[in-house]
Amino acid sequence: MGRPAPAPVLRFGVDTFAFPNEGRTKNAGKPDLYANYCFVMARAITQFHHFARFAPEAPRVTSAEYTELVRRATSRPPWHDPLPLEERVVIPGFASLYELSKTEEQAVKAGLPGRFWGWVHWTNWRVTLPVTGGHQEGVAREILADLRAGRLVQLLVTNWPKPELNHTVVVFESRSTEAGIEFGVWDPNNPSEPGLMTFEQTARRFWASHLYDTEPGPIRAFRMYYSPLL
Repeated sequence: MGRPAPAPVLRFGVDTFAFPNEGRTKNAGKPDLYANYCFVMARAITQFHHFARFAPEAPRVTSAEYTELVRRATSRPPWHDPLPLEERVVIPGFASLYELSKTEEQAVKAGLPGRFWGWVHWTNWRVTLPVTGGHQEGVAREILADLRAGRLVQLLVTNWPKPELNHTVVVFESRSTEAGIEFGVWDPNNPSEPGLMTFEQTARRFWASHLYDTEPGPIRAFRMYYSPLL
């Protein structure tokens, strides 16, 4: 597990969304609240990574056309292999997902899939179950293997029964430490800075080192959207 990892798979603030998934408790009464889209947004990060490319030299198109391009980029299952560059959805006029979602926020939101099926995904029941250290070590090893292969990893993370963290993040980098492995994550709730979760090798558990609006402490992690069933 301590083998060096390659450079980050994702460029934070470049290959990520500029707008957040908004929590209901912190934004009560806000009109047009963009809440409960965390699973949609995290899944879309991988979909853009696999199926879209940006062409800043090309002329910009209308907002409606950007909505359709986002819809096309996010229509493929995220567990499918990345498309060759020539087959990807071309996003003209912007250099990155961050630039696109900052300038065309409403168009991007309109093109993303609905939140319902992500919200009630049948595997979300896993947050209620205890897990073994062996299971969590297996998850950590799978994350490292995917990162070394150039793949992003979406996780369901929870500290249930504490009603604080039942959420999803995207792992995009790792660093070895004396205690274990630090994983840098993109959190849909916090587009301004990376989050950090740690796998403690001796205890064989994940720890919320620096996750948005979460007290540092033990958490459980499960992989998401890496197969048709999970």
